[in-house]
Amino acid sequence: MQLRRFRFVRCGSLLAVFLALTCGAQVELAAQNATQSPADSVGGLPAAQPLSDVAVPESAGNNGGAITGKKDFGNLPPSEVDASPVKLAPGDLIELSVYNVPDMSTKARVGSSGEVYLPLIDYVHVGDLTVDQAQALIGKRLEDGGFVHNAHVTIIVDESSSQGVTILGEIVKPGIYPALGDRRLYDFISAAGGFTAAAGRKISIIRDHGQGATVTLDLPRNLADNLKDNVNVFPGDTITVPRAPIVYVVGDVGHPTGLLIDNGSLTVLQAIALAGGTNHTAKMGAARIIRKGPAGMMETKVPLKKMLEAKAPDITLQADDILFVPLSGARVAASQGLQAVVTATTGIAIIAAHP
Repeated sequence: MQLRRFRFVRCGSLLAVFLALTCGAQVELAAQNATQSPADSVGGLPAAQPLSDVAVPESAGNNGGAITGKKDFGNLPPSEVDASPVKLAPGDLIELSVYNVPDMSTKARVGSSGEVYLPLIDYVHVGDLTVDQAQALIGKRLEDGGFVHNAHVTIIVDESSSQGVTILGEIVKPGIYPALGDRRLYDFISAAGGFTAAAGRKISIIRDHGQGATVTLDLPRNLADNLKDNVNVFPGDTITVPRAPIVYVVGDVGHPTGLLIDNGSLTVLQAIALAGGTNHTAKMGAARIIRKGPAGMMETKVPLKKMLEAKAPDITLQADDILFVPLSGARVAASQGLQAVVTATTGIAIIAAHP
């Protein structure tokens, strides 16, 4: 009797535990169903969207680092944006390979007519085609000829005459430099060794892809002072660095010299100071500027003594001006004619003026 009672009590305890677990699971499932929205239920799941259809905020590219697939050019003017891919041109050396057909790998140079010779398919005109277009054309020729089924062609440009940027003028190492990738003006100035001592700062960029459009920039003496002029440079562009304008100071001065004006302006008093000042024998009241005009050389008197005494305004000199300060004495001044002054500019030292 006691054994049966023990078995009954034990079975009752197990039944109670089973019922408690079952009820707990049902309560938890009910709570989950209560918090789940109708759209999240199995019967109301929304249709999956392609990745291209997923909306991406416009600001995500700047703040969140999202990839939008389009290059952000910011506020660059239209002339700064390369609207078309770089095309193959005569002289380019290309490396061609066909997927899973190693015997088709070859190197070839585009001829002057824009054609390139390739095994099996003879000459193919690739001039003025982009790399993608050339790959598609060669792949089609291989398929049409029955040489390769579903040909996958890859072209790598090893040497490109159309992807070079030419930099000329007052630069340490003028020449043609590769322009693969995103490159800017200061990159090419640095690659070419920087400016020479005689370089001006009015730089010209001839845009090859812009039908010969020219961009002119006034660069600072220290390039790091102004980065807004560090514009994009594209394949085919030509950068020209001119020689700075020269002003000559001759006559009875400390150091007759030619002054390179890399900042675009120089006054009479600045030029006299850079030339070592006037000698004590100088006739400052007879100083003059000799300037080449449409009708030839002409002279302009300069009241140098009054300028030094702040009784007359300083005069701004122009490129190729000759500032002549004669010796005192009537004879000496008379012997210094115009021809003698012009001759005196030959062989004098040229220095950069940084007033």
